[in-house]
Amino acid sequence: MAKITPLFSLKNLLVVSLALNVSLIWRAMHESEKCNFDSSFSLQQQRRSVMAGCVLKEKEHVSERTHLSLSSSPSPSPSSSLTSTDIQSQDGGERIINVDHDAVFARVDKDSSNSKSHCFGDPTMYEKYWQKAGDKTTIVIPGWQSLSYFSDVRNLCWFLEPEFAKEVVRLHKVVGNAITENHHIVVGTGSTQLFQAALYALSSQDASEPISVVSAAPYYSSYPSITDCVKSRLYKWAGDAKRFNKDGPYIELVTSPNNPDGSVRQSVVNRSGGILVHDLAYYWPQYTSITYPADHDLMLFTVSKSTGHAGTRIGWALVKDMEVAKKMTKYIELNTIGVSKDSQLRAAKVLKVVSDSCKPSGSEDECFFEFTNHQMSTRWKQLRMAVQKSGLFSVPELPSQFCTFLGRAFEPQPGNSSVNAFHVTFL
Repeated sequence: MAKITPLFSLKNLLVVSLALNVSLIWRAMHESEKCNFDSSFSLQQQRRSVMAGCVLKEKEHVSERTHLSLSSSPSPSPSSSLTSTDIQSQDGGERIINVDHDAVFARVDKDSSNSKSHCFGDPTMYEKYWQKAGDKTTIVIPGWQSLSYFSDVRNLCWFLEPEFAKEVVRLHKVVGNAITENHHIVVGTGSTQLFQAALYALSSQDASEPISVVSAAPYYSSYPSITDCVKSRLYKWAGDAKRFNKDGPYIELVTSPNNPDGSVRQSVVNRSGGILVHDLAYYWPQYTSITYPADHDLMLFTVSKSTGHAGTRIGWALVKDMEVAKKMTKYIELNTIGVSKDSQLRAAKVLKVVSDSCKPSGSEDECFFEFTNHQMSTRWKQLRMAVQKSGLFSVPELPSQFCTFLGRAFEPQPGNSSVNAFHVTFL
């Protein structure tokens, strides 16, 4: 039988295999070099683009005289990015740029699986006081407590915890910044929910068009977005109260002390058909002098500004008109079916400790408002010194007033937007 010679011997196969492997390795190296070159070229293009943008911005900044007015900044370095929606026009040709607190104070949280950046105002500057207070503000809530939706069915605001209502009334009497008699207390998940509830309650359900909502510029930068976030047919944002000239009903937001500049505010429009909402979140002795007990129709307060407990998410409204208070309660019922009982109980405990610390004698603790007023004063002094040395910036000069609570006069020292904010003015 004839012997069949194989086409390829083992030696031939090894040579072919080696050649293929070398070819593949060379190709992979070539592709890698090309990829690196493209990437390097792309990065160079990006760098050139960024540098060109920076040079252009620098030229723009040099071409127009820039004056920056900064409010107190006890927080980390702010971001400098601004959007066109942050710009508000004012009389006299000024452009007021309110840097939104969500974009200003950034805290970056990174985990091993995903890098995330969270930007928010974080009012932790009173932490030392509460650490020193120790267990005085500690509460224990058993598992069987707070099971029911209802707190007090006899109350107009049926989800309002009686203990929290009691401490709200007590604190206002101690400080002397608001009258609670002949007012209904409505509790909310922070003053933001109460602001929305107020707009709902003050709007006509059968109006032919949405009621206009205005505030004098510079105003809290979140007012427009909060007002228009649900695209309600009941109300809509109408801008600067100083420029508002539309006939008919309107709602004016009066923020005093104002966020962002700390000035004492009064209503601006003052026409028939107007309804006022007073946002008094900063009307506390660490920020401004208490000169009189406020007695407006609808006033908003929050623990995030009064005590620094922003994470508790509790605010309250003092409302004269029973029907308005009922509608606000109804809105919160529809929105969140009430307000956390646990948060209210914690807030009640915190407010109690604050009121106890303000006793003329018999309290071993430092008065909360003396401590926080000193903190704000120190930070404003540091800011003014830094601004003065820079030669580029200025801070607003506001007149001193006598504070009936602290018994002395001092200049306003606004905390602004979760205790931190920037007010930038370009002349």
